[in-house]
Amino acid sequence: MDHPESPPHNDPSAEASGAEMQRLRRRLERERASRLEAEAIAERGLRDLYEKQRQLELLEAVAVAANQAASIRDVLQFAVTRFCTFTGWPMGHAYVVKNAKEGRHLQSAAIWHNALNASTEDFRRETEEMKFVPGIGLPGRVLQDGGPAWIINVADDANFIRQTAAKTAGIASAFAFPIMAGDEVVAVVEFYSLVRSQPDETLLWLMAQIGTQLGRVVERERAKDQLVHDASHDVLTGLPNRSLFLDRLTRAIAQKRRHPEINFAVLFIDLDRFKVVNDSLGHLAGDLLIAEVAARFMASLRQTDVVSRPNATPPAASEGALPEGSDTLARLGGDEFTILLDDLHSLSDAVRVAERVLATLAKPFLLQGQDVYVGASIGIASSVTPYVSADEVMRDADLAMYRAKALGKGRYEVFDQTMHTMAVKRLALESDLRRALQNNEFVLHYQPIVTLRDEAITGVEALVRWQRPNHGLVYPGDFIDVAEDTGIILFLGMWVLREACRTMHRWHQEFPRERPLTISVNISARQFAQPDLVTQIRQIIEETGIQPSSLRLELTESVTMANAERAIKILESLRDLGIRISIDDFGTGYSSLSYLHRLPLDVLKIDRSFVTQMDDANEGLQIVNTIMHLAQNLDMEVIAEGVETEAHVKKLRSLGCANGQGYFFSRPVPAGEIHKLLRDQRR
Repeated sequence: MDHPESPPHNDPSAEASGAEMQRLRRRLERERASRLEAEAIAERGLRDLYEKQRQLELLEAVAVAANQAASIRDVLQFAVTRFCTFTGWPMGHAYVVKNAKEGRHLQSAAIWHNALNASTEDFRRETEEMKFVPGIGLPGRVLQDGGPAWIINVADDANFIRQTAAKTAGIASAFAFPIMAGDEVVAVVEFYSLVRSQPDETLLWLMAQIGTQLGRVVERERAKDQLVHDASHDVLTGLPNRSLFLDRLTRAIAQKRRHPEINFAVLFIDLDRFKVVNDSLGHLAGDLLIAEVAARFMASLRQTDVVSRPNATPPAASEGALPEGSDTLARLGGDEFTILLDDLHSLSDAVRVAERVLATLAKPFLLQGQDVYVGASIGIASSVTPYVSADEVMRDADLAMYRAKALGKGRYEVFDQTMHTMAVKRLALESDLRRALQNNEFVLHYQPIVTLRDEAITGVEALVRWQRPNHGLVYPGDFIDVAEDTGIILFLGMWVLREACRTMHRWHQEFPRERPLTISVNISARQFAQPDLVTQIRQIIEETGIQPSSLRLELTESVTMANAERAIKILESLRDLGIRISIDDFGTGYSSLSYLHRLPLDVLKIDRSFVTQMDDANEGLQIVNTIMHLAQNLDMEVIAEGVETEAHVKKLRSLGCANGQGYFFSRPVPAGEIHKLLRDQRR
């Protein structure tokens, strides 16, 4: 029998199965999305890793090139090419910084990448011809700011001053970055794109890193150049040193052999009285003086194009020829300078330069608030003599310089062959002088100082003589300059002072008088510069027992004027000991009356040259009269030197001069003869 159909109803198991399927589908979708996202992240990471790897490879390549590069040009070319390859920018170029009188600017280094096609020809030519000053043009902006610059569209940038040529070349965008040596821009690298490009931070970071690496190459080259420069230049003045000067002189000698018509000359310059300034004011002041002297010499030498060669023509262009205007001023050390004058027409050209050098020293130098005067002695050796080596030229120029000093300093002398003979004699003289000190070969002679009224002896001046074996008695004019130059004067001067004081103390005991006899002793410039001068003199006074008031120390004007402030202090210290101070040879130096009246002086000695002039002209009489008035105004005693005739005595008396010294009364004589004169006077 048939059953009726059952009504429909929900199956719980089916519904559960459908829901599970939906959940599975959603889960699969999520997993698929996660997997796709992970794959995308991994791909981006790989790309970033690859990009970073490329960046590191670029930096490493530039670093290696920077370390191995022979020059900055080599590493710049490498960097421009590699950077273009890295970025895909088709064109790159490098500039270098130039320092000129008108200021710093950028100039093309002619280093390019991929700029040789016809479309870029105008852009390349215009770039290489231009000089970019700070702030002008893309490279000028980098030079001014010291940081990278990016132009998205050069056609819209009014400061991109090569727009027309850039348009022809198809350039759309450009960027540039600096190469830094410390805080200084030393070069700029510029890149160009044919499509518009937005600023790339990664690229900017890379620029900074590469710029730093390339800058280290510049710093390394500068350090190397500085070492080379320091090895061949004087640290104090920056001038070439002896080594470089001799090298250039050797080249000049070689050039003379190849081209006999090309002449040269060497000026050997030695400052007069520099040791006095250096010893009295100190080494710092001495260094400042040397630097200022060098600057004056250099300024003088720059004018030799019209002074030393007024009608000069360029030398023949040939292998090994020195360039025109290759004159060299060098400092050999201490107070010695040399000048190499090349391409001279005649010896007179070198003389003109020497005269100009001397003229530069006429004005005083301001040191430590006071005027200081120095002169120079110059020796000239020229290619008139057929020299073989630089040492020969230097030797002869040096000999001529010593000749200039011996003839009064502040002048020049040209070498001649007789100077070599004199130099040999001078060397023997120096050796004998040193032995003379050890062998007690020096003796003192004394010249009386008398009152002109009655010609009574009031004192004596001690004058050294040398009893030189096999030469007889040698007078100071033949050996004092050598003693001064070699420093022997320091020992000899103190021996003279001690011996003179010892002798005078003996005479004081034997010939007592109300006003004791005075003893005058010369103090040289080298002695006066000694820091312990006052101490040495005090010890001699105590050792010999002489009355300090009877001792007169004689100094020349030049000694006191070298450093007037120091001189005042020393002279005051000497006067505190009771010693009297004399100015010797007054009127022959460069007196500064503003300082003279401040110096604690007691006696003024009129130079013999003025006394002699009274014979020939009224002018000499007026000079002596003027000196007398000056001394009276300064309350100083006056002694006239060089009194040789009765006429001298009468004229000096008429002018009011109280004391005299000279051959009219007595020549300098040994101590025994002075003893006899004193004994006769007492009778």
